Amino acid sequence: MILKRILALLLCSSTLLATVPAAFADQTDLSAASSPIPVVTQTPEQLQQLVAPIALYPDALVAQILAAATYPTEIVEADRWMHQHSGLQGPELANEVDKESWDPSVKALTQFPSVLANMDKNLSWTSSLGDAYVNQQQDVMNAVQVMRGRAKNAGNLDSNAEEKVTTQGQTITIEPANPEVVYVPEYDPWIVYGDPLLAWPGWYPYPGLFIAGPGVDFGLGFGLGFFTGFGWEWHHWGFDWDRRRLIFDHNTYISHSRTFINRNDFHHEGLRGDARGVTGPEHGLHGPEHGFVGPQHGSAVPHSQPEPRSGTFGGFDHGGIAGGHSFRGRSSFGGEFGGGGFHGGGFHGGGGRR
Repeated sequence: MILKRILALLLCSSTLLATVPAAFADQTDLSAASSPIPVVTQTPEQLQQLVAPIALYPDALVAQILAAATYPTEIVEADRWMHQHSGLQGPELANEVDKESWDPSVKALTQFPSVLANMDKNLSWTSSLGDAYVNQQQDVMNAVQVMRGRAKNAGNLDSNAEEKVTTQGQTITIEPANPEVVYVPEYDPWIVYGDPLLAWPGWYPYPGLFIAGPGVDFGLGFGLGFFTGFGWEWHHWGFDWDRRRLIFDHNTYISHSRTFINRNDFHHEGLRGDARGVTGPEHGLHGPEHGFVGPQHGSAVPHSQPEPRSGTFGGFDHGGIAGGHSFRGRSSFGGEFGGGGFHGGGFHGGGGRR
């Protein structure tokens, strides 16, 4: 009888020892599943470095770039598409672009092929910009205003024949001087703001958008005439600077790209859609996936948390060359900055030469 009791006691003890680790494991898994994802945010200085290459562009173009940066794979696709359809110009180009399933912001950038190609070439920077817009939208817009203020104080941001610069309080807006022609300024983003900035790691200075020197030039002017009337074209984009909102078609633009997680809303909304841990499918999507104005949501697909200066596509640079017709501007700050800058080349302007 005593032997049977000893055996029963040993059996109960072994069963208890076997179940306790499993219970602790379940508790650990539950704790791990509910623990918050560490939020990787960029400092104001890092965001200022991030927006430096585009902060002096006209407002609507900055809005298009920020929105399109949340769709980096579509940027690549659109730039390749432009190469493959280099013979298209004017209304034929606009009509064919309209048929594509890209986000309206990506379609809009086909009006500015050099800008689109630059985003493709500097894809790591583009994806970092898209990630920052999704997770630090107001901080990104603050950074744009800070850099504009620095450029103005350095004497490199004033109204001229190509653009109209308006200052109201702490807000600086930039618009085309001629509403039918948009000039994209050329400058060295690492010295134009006064105190030099460290260049973005791996940054590639794209011809037609960069000059070597301490000022700003205006080379390429893009006519908008043939792109008028489409739901994604120039006049649908802008900012509400007072509330730090990006505006598309008179409403707040909400990106529904599946490339980036909105880490601020992650625990409130959870993951949606395709959660395979890779960049989600961005092509062939219509309707609310692209530029739909609605409740703020994070994107559906997780990706590994990047270093503050690296993007989803870190380490991958894609070339892009645009050719065609455009208007030619002039320097507004002390003549041409010759010797060492990129001034040449024609690019597909929206309306060609007038």
